[in-house]
Amino acid sequence: MEVLQIGQYYHIYNRGNNRSLIFFRLENYSYFLNLVKKYITDIAEVHSYCLLPNHFHFLIKIKDEVELNQKYIDNDLILHQPFANLFNAYTKAINKDQNRTGSLFQRNFKKVLINENIQLQNTIIYINTNSNHHGLEDYKRYKFCSYQSLISNKLTAINKSLIELYFDDVINFKSVLEYKKETIEVLTDFE
Repeated sequence: MEVLQIGQYYHIYNRGNNRSLIFFRLENYSYFLNLVKKYITDIAEVHSYCLLPNHFHFLIKIKDEVELNQKYIDNDLILHQPFANLFNAYTKAINKDQNRTGSLFQRNFKKVLINENIQLQNTIIYINTNSNHHGLEDYKRYKFCSYQSLISNKLTAINKSLIELYFDDVINFKSVLEYKKETIEVLTDFE
């Protein structure tokens, strides 16, 4: 298993077992995001996300050594544990709520290490316009992605630093997404 590396960006994604739903009710989306805050924000910054009925995408950056608790620095494998806790907690809640058993997710979550600036920019565009890619509601109105948080002046749990760094400002970010929403592709092994 490839371990998560301190200070690196990752595209994290997964989908439901047999392409089945992972979000059954509106409350499930909020619950999942609350679990992300509970388990993931201690080890990673969340830069973008999109939750769709049968899968999800996140762009995260594993925190630097200065920001991490010493237990994570001493053992790279422990960086995976918060993700396991998130998915296990969510699966248990959904199984109870939906009167189901077994695995909710297809397999262990997938992660793509992002090494290049253009790959990072494309991943931001892809994730935030993913509802369009799947024929759901337009990304500008879709409730379960980070787009509205990224363009807002309000304080949110989403780290907005990459918008200025890679898109100059929010106005340019909006323009780039509108221009590239249909042409951007980020390779995943299930789409």
